[in-house]
Amino acid sequence: MIREIAAGLVAASLVFAALNGVNLWPLLVLGAALVAVRLLAADGKLLGRRFGVVEGGAEGSNVTFDDIGGHEMAKRELIEALEFVRDAEKVKQLGIRPLRGILLAGPPGTGKTMMARAAAGYTDAAFLVASGSQFVEMYAGVGAQRVRELFRKARALARERKSRTAVIFIDELEVLGGQRGRHTSHLEYDQTLNQLLVEMDGMVRTPDVQVLVIGATNRMDLLDSALMRPGRFDRIVRVDLPDREARLQILKIHCRHRPLAPDVDLESIARETFGFSGAHLEAVVNEAAIAALRAGRDRLEQADLREAVDKVMLGERLDRRPPAEEMHRVAVHEAGHALVSERLMPGSVAQVTVTSRGQALGYVRQAEQEDRHLYTARQLEDRIAVALAGAVAEDLVLGGRSTGAMNDFEKATELARQMVYAGMSPLGVVSKDHVPGDSLHQAVAGILSAQESRVRELLSESRPVLTQAAERLADVERLSGDELRAWLREVTEATPSKTA
Repeated sequence: MIREIAAGLVAASLVFAALNGVNLWPLLVLGAALVAVRLLAADGKLLGRRFGVVEGGAEGSNVTFDDIGGHEMAKRELIEALEFVRDAEKVKQLGIRPLRGILLAGPPGTGKTMMARAAAGYTDAAFLVASGSQFVEMYAGVGAQRVRELFRKARALARERKSRTAVIFIDELEVLGGQRGRHTSHLEYDQTLNQLLVEMDGMVRTPDVQVLVIGATNRMDLLDSALMRPGRFDRIVRVDLPDREARLQILKIHCRHRPLAPDVDLESIARETFGFSGAHLEAVVNEAAIAALRAGRDRLEQADLREAVDKVMLGERLDRRPPAEEMHRVAVHEAGHALVSERLMPGSVAQVTVTSRGQALGYVRQAEQEDRHLYTARQLEDRIAVALAGAVAEDLVLGGRSTGAMNDFEKATELARQMVYAGMSPLGVVSKDHVPGDSLHQAVAGILSAQESRVRELLSESRPVLTQAAERLADVERLSGDELRAWLREVTEATPSKTA
């Protein structure tokens, strides 16, 4: 009440002075300066509220390392570093320099933040949480001030809890720790990073409290090199996409409190989800539970999980149904993909459908028999052939192509470029940055042309089967990989002379 009365009196006084010809500009400038100082002071007081405090110990976090599937090496390295925090006396006795920084690097959704949450519950140290965006402002010096405040609060919190160690987790570190010199308009970003460098390994030390910084990023290429040297981020822990065994562990973790039907086979789901992150797999299980709820069932079935894989990969199923002519074309296209995939990579088709999802009118989902990280020239050629098979099938059966093959062509072209850059083309070993554009185009076109001819020959030999497969697919709209292979065996046994 008093503040409102005072504000009213000040405003009335200013209006009265202005009406009497008094120059108010000096007063307005002085008032603006006082307001700015007051806001900066208030911002400094509120800094402590910007950073989350997570209670240490088993009671402080509901996530443990046992709740994180896979990533055994990453968990082992992180736990080892946290042991230095828990057993500081032994570390000192052995003469080990305490680690000052651990960087969790990997694609989005792989569990970096979950690891940090598990770390908060693993140690009794004071644990603070921040994100890179909290430090960046348009006003000079604010970011550096917030970095100083974060470390000051971490040390104060550790002393308050009578702990010799504080742990700071900074998510999206690339925002705060980007390479210096990129922002030529002003140096606010660089000043903020400089302050972080000084706090992590500067001249002034606080021997009573050791601060460990855990950073997380999915853009390691953007980080400044000064952050990566020993003494700052001493360890880089890679948190990559899970392999098949890790995917199975993650699925089991997310399914352990959910009722499952006897037909659920998590191993097959793990095999069909190559390239999925932990976040994707959690979404698969959640979407499967939603599908079971919609159907009025009290258990998750295998069909729910397969449907969820498609939904997470491609989006929600659409209600639109194309005209009969367009449906037939889509069926021919997808049948071409499926037949060539089974011919070149037996057992590779997980599902083929002409049901619209997202931007796809139909699709073939493939299941990797084993996770691959290296590919030979023949394996890449097989993948290019499968990508081109839909358009070639349209050519053979319908006498022309459609716009539905555009994404297939982009995928095939990218695979062909990989072959060129890997020295698998007639160009031999080339530099990715210096290969002439015309030479690259000719090499890519040559690879695509050779695989198109190969696919045309394969589908020409199996044209009766292709036609029948398209008709069956248009009729039932969806075939699982097992159903497709069983049907192909029946057709092959019935007409052995017409199939390759």
